[in-house]
Amino acid sequence: MRPLLIVLLVLVIAAGALFGALNGARVPIGFYVAEVEVPLGVALLCALLAGWLLGGLTAWLGQVPRLRRQLRAAQRELREARAASADAAREAA
Repeated sequence: MRPLLIVLLVLVIAAGALFGALNGARVPIGFYVAEVEVPLGVALLCALLAGWLLGGLTAWLGQVPRLRRQLRAAQRELREARAASADAAREAA
């Protein structure tokens, strides 16, 4: 599975680089305090990268609370099992 993912990622990056190279017209990008002119391909690739990073961050943050709840539940079960085991050992002795 991992090699397939790597190949797919390389293909997407190559397609993006080709797309960026074919779109060389300069476009202005205005920020609140400044304006810069960059090639259209660079602007599109930066937008793609920003979207990918924000999407990954959103997905990661969506999983963290669920995983923390599962971890707390597993730790609670472990403490209870250890306590039960210690009680059983004391009763047997």
